[in-house]
Amino acid sequence: MIVKLKIGIVGTGGIFRGAHAPLLANHPEIEIVAACDSDEAKAKKIAEQFSIPNVYTDYKELLRKHPELDFIDICTPNLYHSEIAVAALEAGMHVFCEKPDAINPVEAEKMAAAAEKSGKLLMTMRNNRFRPAVQFLKQYVEGGHAGEIYTGRCGWVRRRGIPGKGGWFTTKELSGGGPLIDLGVHFIDVAIWLMGNPRPVSVVGAAYTKFAESSISDSVHSGFGEKKDEGTFDVEDLATGFIRFDNGATLQVEFSWASNVETETNFVELRGTKAGFSFDKGELKLFSEIEGTLCDIVPKLKKDHHGHSDYLQHFIDCVQGRDMPIMQPIDGVHMIKLLSALYESARTGDEVKL
Repeated sequence: MIVKLKIGIVGTGGIFRGAHAPLLANHPEIEIVAACDSDEAKAKKIAEQFSIPNVYTDYKELLRKHPELDFIDICTPNLYHSEIAVAALEAGMHVFCEKPDAINPVEAEKMAAAAEKSGKLLMTMRNNRFRPAVQFLKQYVEGGHAGEIYTGRCGWVRRRGIPGKGGWFTTKELSGGGPLIDLGVHFIDVAIWLMGNPRPVSVVGAAYTKFAESSISDSVHSGFGEKKDEGTFDVEDLATGFIRFDNGATLQVEFSWASNVETETNFVELRGTKAGFSFDKGELKLFSEIEGTLCDIVPKLKKDHHGHSDYLQHFIDCVQGRDMPIMQPIDGVHMIKLLSALYESARTGDEVKL
């Protein structure tokens, strides 16, 4: 017997339409009861497209009128993640939230505390964990094949790919920052997860804003968000950093929306005592030594992936009691503390201890 989960959507912009709706709107175990967006026309359009019966412009009204909901899916600008998540958890609902978890550690801690108190599930998007190569690497590392992973680097650099320039993406009050918080949460998470979740103890970071006046785009990702010609741009367009962990391991990071590089790329490269690997633009290579010979290995894996859908399905499985969460709210707290420390180091020019 199929148990239908009743859900409400808060935020009906591009990330819901492009990444959440493909699974949720057609899922046999999901009934979308209500959609909410501060832009009523946008919410009504989504409601009509996916036959959602109730439309709201205030999430508080949605929560009040639909206490029967099993979970809330949050796809709003970053500023509102914590506020909505806490309210939904306090109303007795599970919560799925787009990344990043929150815009600062205080708000992330509020979310984690509300989840613990309510006993409900809180998970934030970590879609790259479900890429076939990353799933393979997790098993490879945990099988001891890489040995001790002691250093690495990760990043996502674009030549020109500023999302929603002038809109909420480039407005620090709403976003919490630029590419470090927007893109960094993806691949820093993958790197630390593959390293066995060591805890950061200190960071050094730098941030730059050099392309706020540029209108050139060569990336599909610049289509995210809504541009505003006379809007705000008070975030970085490139950030770099160095992270030291409690086990002595280190990680270099670099994230940009705009910088003069050859081409856009995203990558995780980790080095172990038995093997290292590079996951660059979806291609995985292993570097090892076999019987005294240096060997490069290219595993045969699925190229296509639907990380957002796979992660949402994992959340549904957890709510239905078929699986255990791949991440915990405390992981989100640690991530936001790390990103905030990098921003603080960039601001002061000093190393920041965690």
